[in-house]
Amino acid sequence: MIEKLKEIIVNYVEVNPDEITENSRFIEDIGMNSYDFMCMLGDIEEEFNLTVDEAEIVKLRTVGEAVAYFKSLQ
Repeated sequence: MIEKLKEIIVNYVEVNPDEITENSRFIEDIGMNSYDFMCMLGDIEEEFNLTVDEAEIVKLRTVGEAVAYFKSLQ
């Protein structure tokens, strides 16, 4: 799942996917803004056929936290 998430992330920000790790923070390390993040979530919901809870999503800071959350929804 992390590899597919990396593919989605690079559609929103200019970052080398090889530099994205589970510890990468969406805003501080990857350079996403809140609009990019919310748009990315729409792609993730579609790609993995998930429905995310916005109250939970705002708590996610790192790629690893996001992967764990998305896996918990599957």
